[in-house]
Amino acid sequence: MKISGGNIWTAVEKIRRSAPLVHNITNYVVMNTTANALLALGASPVMAHAEEEVRDMVGLAGALVVNLGTISAPWVRSAELAMEEAAARRVPVVFDPVGAGATPYRTDTFRRLVSARPPAVIRGNPSEIMALAGGPAGTKGVDSTERAPSALSAAAGLARELGVAVCVSGEIDYIVGGGRTLRIGNGHPLMTRVTGLGCTASALCGAFAAVEPDPIFAAAAAMAVLGIAAETAAEGAAGPGSLQYRLLDALYRLDGETIRRRLKAGEGE
Repeated sequence: MKISGGNIWTAVEKIRRSAPLVHNITNYVVMNTTANALLALGASPVMAHAEEEVRDMVGLAGALVVNLGTISAPWVRSAELAMEEAAARRVPVVFDPVGAGATPYRTDTFRRLVSARPPAVIRGNPSEIMALAGGPAGTKGVDSTERAPSALSAAAGLARELGVAVCVSGEIDYIVGGGRTLRIGNGHPLMTRVTGLGCTASALCGAFAAVEPDPIFAAAAAMAVLGIAAETAAEGAAGPGSLQYRLLDALYRLDGETIRRRLKAGEGE
């Protein structure tokens, strides 16, 4: 689907009408942030991690978001079961490889999960995408030391290998897959001062994937909406603290005219 302000707004309206359930297996740091962002946009979040219930929860969901930023063996097992169930039920999966490249355990686990059950969308920062693709990456904890353009080759290779959409976030967000590359230029520098906004982007990818069959468009729409909301929020923010709560208001108040006026999108590198 073509990336345009009108098409993105149509997708937002679908989310608000249907309130899709987005099942999150996500880390402790961002649960509250991502749940509130999904609610503000119009989706319905649930955070369910227990091995005993993840299959049943996937069966109720419009999308599954897997984010093992605070990785542990029980959560890895739950993610395996949930991704397996999602594949069987054709529920779209968004995978966020938080901190890939930081430790061998983390990197190897993430590679195994996405290889066994390829998701619809992989969204990460440049270092994470490069590490997941098997290349060298400069990872500082869970932060990237690379810029998005440097990860484009890795993203394209990962997209071809797994048949997925790969979103590389940064000052410019790139979404790669199916021989296409989309660019989203929305956002604000203050976003890097608030923890969990990358994870929030992944959660919003889940909301859009629940209502849009094209994962490349779904990821691009999510990045655009988050970036536009951040720009709006930053206009009255005194710093990262006020940006965070104003961002929720901006997602809630987002309208089609604002999207069409502010959208910075293009195709190709």
